[in-house]
Amino acid sequence: MIAKSLRDNRRSLISWCLGISAFMGVYLGAYATVRLDPKSYGSMATAKFPGPLKDLMGGLGDFASGTGYLQTVVYQLFVPMLFIVFAMLLANRAIAQPEESGTLELVVTLPVDRRRLVLDRFAALAAAMLVLAAVTLLATWATSQAVEMGVPFDRILAAHLGVLLVGLLFGTMGLAVGAATGRRAIASAVVGVWVVAGFVVVTIGRNIDAIAWLKWISPFHYYAEGRPLYEGLPVGDYLVLAGATVVLALTAVLSFDRRDVGV
Repeated sequence: MIAKSLRDNRRSLISWCLGISAFMGVYLGAYATVRLDPKSYGSMATAKFPGPLKDLMGGLGDFASGTGYLQTVVYQLFVPMLFIVFAMLLANRAIAQPEESGTLELVVTLPVDRRRLVLDRFAALAAAMLVLAAVTLLATWATSQAVEMGVPFDRILAAHLGVLLVGLLFGTMGLAVGAATGRRAIASAVVGVWVVAGFVVVTIGRNIDAIAWLKWISPFHYYAEGRPLYEGLPVGDYLVLAGATVVLALTAVLSFDRRDVGV
């Protein structure tokens, strides 16, 4: 079942690997220009951005440095969001989409344990995400070396592991909602709201006392708070993300096992 799911998604996986790797090449390649003229791209340039936009982009504090540029361009917003979108596409294809099309109803009539079915679909999701993370990690590392960013591989690995974990968590959330409702629109809406709200809380909202406390329920807090590019692997924060993913996967198993499947 896992192998079949991976085969079904192989074209999409290849396309996303190539697409994100190309994104890395283009945007990180531009650092060669930044490195040659740090004053034009340093604090004087970033001071022109409004405060809320700077918060969304991670503050833009040391944009001219290799670490700061990598954080802003890759790990602050764009690549995590791309991973989340990819994870949601796979999550919807796992349960909700087949149920809406009527093909899942045929599968559950076979001698296949429902819990095993959901676990296999989750394992296929995790495996696809791991492949995407491995390919894009190599692309990031190769490009950073080519443009002489000076960021150690272990720091890039730590940051990329965070991207993988936050993407997998939101994908598993989509899988759980899809398993509970059988509807792609509902799963996408729930994940979308949590993604937007969670990101806003830990960026713009961190300076607003009324909502700043909500950071504790935002996956982005545990993704970025440890500053892996600057300080290395934040083991505790990443364990929270991994633990939440396991809980969501078990929720998906239990909710699907107890629900009537139909079209």
